[in-house]
Amino acid sequence: MTTSVTPRVPSPEPERTEKTFFGQPRPLVTIFGVEMWERFSFYGMQGILLLYMVYSVTQGGLGISATVAAGIVGAYGGGVYLSTILGAWLADRLFGSERVLFFSAVLVMFGHLALALLPAYTGLTVGLIAIALGAGGVKANSTSIVGQLYTPEDPRRDAGFSLYYLGINLGAFVGPLATGFLQTTQGFHWGFGLAAFGMAAGLIQYSFGRRGLPKSASQVPNPLPASKRGVVVFVAFAGILLIVALVAIGLITSDNLALVIIVVVLGAAIAYFATMISSKRITSIERRRVVAFIPLFIASAAFWSLYQQQFTVVTLFAKDQLNLSLFGWQMPVSWVQSINPIFIIALSGAFAAIWTKWGTKQPSTPVKFALGTIVVGLGFLLFLPIAAAAPHSAPLLALVGILFVFTIAELLLSPVGLSVSTKLAPAVYRTQMVALLFLASSLGTAMSGQLVTFYNVENPLENLGYFSILGIISIAIGGALLLMSRWVLKLMGGVR
Repeated sequence: MTTSVTPRVPSPEPERTEKTFFGQPRPLVTIFGVEMWERFSFYGMQGILLLYMVYSVTQGGLGISATVAAGIVGAYGGGVYLSTILGAWLADRLFGSERVLFFSAVLVMFGHLALALLPAYTGLTVGLIAIALGAGGVKANSTSIVGQLYTPEDPRRDAGFSLYYLGINLGAFVGPLATGFLQTTQGFHWGFGLAAFGMAAGLIQYSFGRRGLPKSASQVPNPLPASKRGVVVFVAFAGILLIVALVAIGLITSDNLALVIIVVVLGAAIAYFATMISSKRITSIERRRVVAFIPLFIASAAFWSLYQQQFTVVTLFAKDQLNLSLFGWQMPVSWVQSINPIFIIALSGAFAAIWTKWGTKQPSTPVKFALGTIVVGLGFLLFLPIAAAAPHSAPLLALVGILFVFTIAELLLSPVGLSVSTKLAPAVYRTQMVALLFLASSLGTAMSGQLVTFYNVENPLENLGYFSILGIISIAIGGALLLMSRWVLKLMGGVR
């Protein structure tokens, strides 16, 4: 007798759910961490950089004039964002974003060590060049990788970038506090050494999580043909020789460095836009999206030209005119740089929640850019009641209020800009489109260094016009973008 046996049908496996981090893809943790530590080192160093240059030799500084020192800070900041072009190109054509991010972080750590260990101008020169090159590679590629964690239609995208921005500002908050404390108690070089330690911590953390990043982060989207690599090496070598020659004959000096960066960035931006728009490898929709990015680029440059004065004009204002005495204790000047990150930490989650809750009803990207540019202009106008304060008499609370307004402007524009650059990017210019956004930051930062030449350290009364004119110009640029926002949105081809 035979017995029929009913075959067992395997139970269907339960659907795998995506592991998340505050509702975001889990690999965001890795990029969140490395960027947090990189910003700890970057802003920790930058919080004491201007002071290191302007303080006298007896105070442990270099004794450089305030105007020249502020110009160097602006040029260095512009150089950081300018070098994102190099970092993006290396990722898109040779190595992929993940590898470039790792080795760029190593270069940042080396730069901080140079500032800490090498003497005076040698350490300043080697350190700033290494940090500028390395930080540019970290910025462009970390942003690009975050963008690759989402599909273009994923509504979590802007919220994810806001959380990523939170990581940036956690580092930016703690860094100046820690390095500023060491600078006032042990000396500037101890502060620079702590910045190097922070970047080392970021590298260790990143090493444990880099394998969990999306495969696209290791891919080279637009490989450079082997036949052209020799030409690239020749051009790079010739470019280095040209820069050395211009410095040697005195055409590039510390006095005009910011202006040189402005000219270079403008040329690079025009070339980039022209290359992308004329490329036969992008679609007509991608081409219109690149055109739509032009007014956003202009508004972003205007925004950063004011915002980045936190490291130049605001630092000089805090050093000379702000009352930093708290119940008999003198707060380090560099701690002023941690005020803005406090607000970012407090508000970035709220902005992320608002954008998530509103979903498709949230303001479009052009409107957010316009509002950010207008609000930072209003922040400059708020300087007017305290701009001419007597030495060490301006209330700290007033500056706190101004930096709060700066923060609102930043959250309207900066994380949104990071997000939109990845959404508007043509497929073959994935990382380089992010670098184009950072070119706007480079232009604005270099302009902030150049604008300092109009700021009068000796006679604060003359700065009333400085703050009012720059504030009004920024408001006007933002207003113009607001009026044309519907046209820009139409060119964006379905991207909001």
